[in-house]
Order: sequence, then C-alpha cells, then structure tokens
Amino acid sequence: MSYDLEQENKEILARYKDLISNTYRTLDEENNKLIRKAFDIALDAHKDQRRKSGEPYIYHPIAVAKIVATEIGLGATSIACALLHDVIEDSDYTYDDLKKIFGEKIANIVNGLTKISIMNHQNISVQSENYRKLLLTLSEDFRVILIKIADRLHNMRTLESMAPDKQKKIASETVYIYAPMAHRLGLYNIKSELEDLSLKYNSPEVYNEITEKLELAKENRERYINEFTKEVSARLGEEGLNFKIKGRAKAISSIYRKMLKQGVSFEEVFDNYAIRIIYKSDAKNEKFLAWKIYSIVTDVYHSNPSRMRDWITQPRSTGYESLHLTVLGPDRKWIEVQIRSERMDEIAEKGVAAHYKYKEGYKQSSDDRNFEKWVTEIREVLEQQQNLSTSELLDNIKLNLYSKEVFVFTPKGEIKILPTNATALDFAFSVHSDLGMKCLGAKINGKLVPISYILQNGDQVDILSSQNQKPKSDWLEFVVTSKAKSKIKSYLNSQKNQLVEEGKEILQRKLRHAKINFNDEEINKLQKFFNLKSSQELFLKFQTNELDVSSLRKYIESKNVFNNLLSRFRKSPNKSQHFEEHKEENLDMIVFGKDEEKLNYSYAKCCTVIPGDKIFGFITISDGIKVHSDTCPNAINLRAQYDYRVIPAKWVNAESFKNRVKIEIEGLDRMGMINDITTVISGSMGMDMKSMSIESNNGVFTGNINLEVKNKGQLEETFKKLKSINGVSIVRRLQS
Repeated sequence: MSYDLEQENKEILARYKDLISNTYRTLDEENNKLIRKAFDIALDAHKDQRRKSGEPYIYHPIAVAKIVATEIGLGATSIACALLHDVIEDSDYTYDDLKKIFGEKIANIVNGLTKISIMNHQNISVQSENYRKLLLTLSEDFRVILIKIADRLHNMRTLESMAPDKQKKIASETVYIYAPMAHRLGLYNIKSELEDLSLKYNSPEVYNEITEKLELAKENRERYINEFTKEVSARLGEEGLNFKIKGRAKAISSIYRKMLKQGVSFEEVFDNYAIRIIYKSDAKNEKFLAWKIYSIVTDVYHSNPSRMRDWITQPRSTGYESLHLTVLGPDRKWIEVQIRSERMDEIAEKGVAAHYKYKEGYKQSSDDRNFEKWVTEIREVLEQQQNLSTSELLDNIKLNLYSKEVFVFTPKGEIKILPTNATALDFAFSVHSDLGMKCLGAKINGKLVPISYILQNGDQVDILSSQNQKPKSDWLEFVVTSKAKSKIKSYLNSQKNQLVEEGKEILQRKLRHAKINFNDEEINKLQKFFNLKSSQELFLKFQTNELDVSSLRKYIESKNVFNNLLSRFRKSPNKSQHFEEHKEENLDMIVFGKDEEKLNYSYAKCCTVIPGDKIFGFITISDGIKVHSDTCPNAINLRAQYDYRVIPAKWVNAESFKNRVKIEIEGLDRMGMINDITTVISGSMGMDMKSMSIESNNGVFTGNINLEVKNKGQLEETFKKLKSINGVSIVRRLQS
C-alpha cells in the first residue's frame, strides 16, 4: 500500500501544534523545550512504524500526550513521557539513551510503561493480583499509572481496526481493571468513557440501541434543559452570582446499569440526563454559595429529599465534592441537578492531579515541582505493600491525598499534621516506625488514653512504649494513616514467612516426585483448583498438612482432563469463530467449537441460561465445561483473565427443551392480583409454575416465581402478558 508521506507529515505537524496549543501558555520556556525534544525523539523512533489502521504510529503518542495534558491535567514531565511511552519497546532507543537525553526521572517513567506493555504482550493474566500490584509498584513514579490510563483510553477510541476477538478481549480488560482504576483516582469522565467503549465492543446491540435512543431524544432533551435553566438562571443572576449551567446525557454504561438493576426499559429510566450548575467562588464562600444555589433551585422546583446527596460536607474518598439533588422540573419530569464550584468541577473532571493543585502552597508555574512533592507523599505507601490487593493500595494512597487534617503537638511543642480521625498509634508511627511498633498507650494533655484514642486539634501527645510490645492484627481496625497500615501489615506478614517457606519446600518436593514442574503457572493453577486466594495460603496449607498427597492426586487427575479439553479447543489467535443464528423454536442442545462437538457440560451457577440466550463455554480446571450466558456478571472477568479457556458454543434443535427460570414481579396490590398472575402463567401460557411467593407492604406487592420455560421467546411473551395486567409495574428475570 502506498501512502501520501507529504500529507502525513503535514498532519503530524498539525497534531503536534494542537497539543502544544493547550500547554504553551501555562508552561515556561524550559518545559516547552522539554516537550519539543520528546516529540523529536518519538518522531525519529516511530518514523517507519504504522498502527493496525495504517496510520503513522506517531499519531498515537501525540494523542496520549494530549489526553495527559488536557483531560488529566498533568505537566511537562508527564507530557514528555506520554510522547516517549513506546520508544524503548518499539525502537532502537534504550533506557540508557533516554536517561542520557532526558535524565533518570523521565527514563524511569518510560521504562515503567514499557514493562506494563511487555506484560500485556506476554498474556499475563490481568486479573491476577500480581498484575494489578505490578501496575502500581513497578515504578517509583505514580505518573506511570496515569499515563497508562491515557494510553488505554486512546487505544479504546481507536479499536475499530482490531479483529473482533481482540476487540472483545481488550474491552474486557479495560472494564475490569482500567475503568475501576480511573474511578478510584477520581477520573470520572475517563472512567465513563472507558466503560461506554467497553460496552460498545462487549455488547454492541445494547450500546447501539441506547446510543440511537439518546440521539432521537436529543432535540427534546435540549429543549427541556433550556426550559429548565431559564427561570433558574434568572434567579441566580438576580443574586449576582457568576455561574454557568450545563446539561448532559448520562453515560451509556450508566443508563444500561440502571436498566439492568431496575429491570426497566430505556424509556423507563427517568433520570438519563442531568443539569450541572458550576459557580465561581473563593475558598471562604464556596460552601455558602453552594447551599445558596441549592435554596434557589428548590424554590423554583419541588425537590425529592430522599435523593439528596451532600458530597460537600462529606466528600467522597476520591476527593469528589458536589451537591446532588433531584427536582420535579418542567412537564413534571424528575431531573438530577449537580451544584459545584469551579474548583470542585476541575477535581471531578481530572481527579488526583487536579486535587493537588488546590492544596496549600500550590503555584501554577511550578506544576512539576508540586507534582514531585505529591509523588513523594505516595511513594512511601507503595514501598512496603507487597501483600495488599489493588483496592487496598489505592485506598491507602487516597488516605494521603484527600483527608482533612488535624494539628497536634509533641511533648517538645513541635507541630505534627495528621489526617482527621488519626489515633495516638498513628501519631507514634509518624514519629518513628519503631515507636509505633512498641506503642503501649499515650498521654494526651497529661491524661492516660488507649492507643486507639482519636486525636483532636491542639492535643499534646506523649507516647508510652515497651520493648515487649508487638503489633497486633486488631490495630488495623483503628489506624488510618498509610504508613501505620503498611508497617503493621508488613510485620504481621513477616511472621508468616517462615511457615510459608517451609510449605513451599514441601510442595516443591511433592511436585518433583509427581514429575510436575514447580513454576508460577503451576502454582496459579493449584491455587485456583483448591480455591485459595494466594500462593502463600497454598504453601501454608501444605505446611499444616491440610493439603497432602491425596489432595495433590486429585489435582493431577483433573489436570489431565483439563489439558485434553483445552488441546481440542485452543483457538487460533488470528481467526474468530462465528456461529450462524438459529431460530429459537429449533433449539435443543448445546454444541461446542468449530466442529460443533456434542460434549458433557453443566450450567454455571452465576447465571441462568435458557435456550435462545447467547452463550459461551468455559473450560474449568476441575469441573469440565461450564456454560455461561453472554450477559453473565462474570463474563467480562472470564474473558479478561482466561480468554484461552473460552470456547464458542451455540444452541441447536430445542422445541421440547425445558429449563427453570426465576422471575420477580412488582406492582400495586389489589384484590384478585394473584389470580390474574396465575391465569396468565398457567392458563394463557400453559407453563409449569414450580413455586410462587408474594409479599405485600403498604399497598405494594413483590413476588418471586419459579417457572419451567421452553425457550427465550416463550419467556418474553410471558413477560409481555404479565406487564399488561392492571397494577403490575415491573417484571424481570433474576440470575441465580
């Protein structure tokens, strides 16, 4: 294929100019030169490379750098690293080259991003705790994570050129790990877009349906928002407030979650768009003005007190601040209104990076220097936390970033600043780790208190210690600082190390005797076979003899069955397998793989599968093939973690096939309601009703019914007739 290189060079230059147009006003000459140097190196490194779409590869790092600058709000160092993020992996440039050109800091960040990419290429399980912890700890610099999120966002935006099976795998990884990580870091817009794009490739029919309905409703939505804001704007203007009002549709994935949770259609989701009022304020009047605007809005429109959310008085753990209320707007439609200052809005949009900007002492011109301080603050959290889950790591990081502060004094009168709700034990660890480890109690203002005492502003704290004292597991229940948590956990974990090492040696000997290799892959399989959370737990079980030779024998037998199945259905990495659609009335049984083999299988307990559902098979280690629905809550996790064990499956021939389904029905109670329901199910539809339970409270009833159905079509027709009963408001199918 030939390319217009002259036109491409013009486009590259235009994209670079667009990037720097967003940064040159806020950065000094030195930082702008840094970005230019990074661009020149990236351009040279990728000069002969192209993406799957055929575009010049350099388009990608420029796009990632723009996301880093404009959507996350990072400075020159991060922008330069984003431009360079694929240079070590995809070119002749080495870590040492970058270190020589840009210094150790930038070289380390790029090297951290390279390690993540290498893990992806090696198909290391993204669901394993090792993968998630590596994302957080393989680099000393937390910017690696933020740039990686930007990288994944651009890859999702340009996923069309990938093969369908690759699209689904990447989308599943994204919704499993990157969207939650973006959420925990306060990047709500990015989190929503990642979830929407994942839905686009995992459930295209659902995505397209909601997108089309939102587009059809766009004109009415804009008219409604204009009508809503007219009187509110006038009242806010009379009060001399500096503000702007935005209207927006809710995220597609958010609407879909509400449809599933409430068992309703798109049209029945009453708050699928929201109004946002953003006002200008200094720090002193910020809260006062929020409640003033709240008062004005609720004077104009009637509010629903039960849906009021005050995230200003008590911010979310991510630092998010806003007032949320739901009011009865024009045409008597409920609509959500969010009230926040410009500062709150920037933190809501850009998360952790924006939060630090508003801390005391921040100067716009020293963007990277302030970020260095922020990185230093969280580095300590990452140093000693090898045994924490991802969520715990991120939560501990947030403790340092978002907590309010309390000021206390040492016996010598020195000031210590700790997070609100910090205890005497937190204070001890802040003075020195050894003092925390040996802490017995404290004297607060001369009075003896336990180590769990919550510090108050102005307290003078004198720690009491003993050489015989050792950390206890219940300490974790009341300490709040990340340093205290990490030190305590590190000590408790070290106590188990000796037993773990002994168990490891025992298992190693037993595997060698059984002629099985002792490696990470085998340990991971053993861990999952015995349903254990970690390899440490596995080793401990062998050390205490809870697992022995007979346990290992069962594993070996299952392993042989598993390997046999896997070898028959291992998919080609370049070919997607597709099945022809069959009419529901002809469905009878399930077949697997490209050869449509009839094999023994069982239904997964995590979802209720009936004929007509889209399904897939999953090869388990110890229980043969399990059949899951495509809409199973575990489907995304299985595809992200074990894509090589997912096998295509389809229905064939099924008129007489029956299966049990549980449904839930809700509505207004009245005389004869139960009779009407049973008439539809047993009479009109001729279905076998296995059980039914109905509860009524304050005139509203809820019922659970177990049915045997022939196929999906019969179930849908039953739903339609039940919904037509006077008083019935909701009918939905329950997963097992």
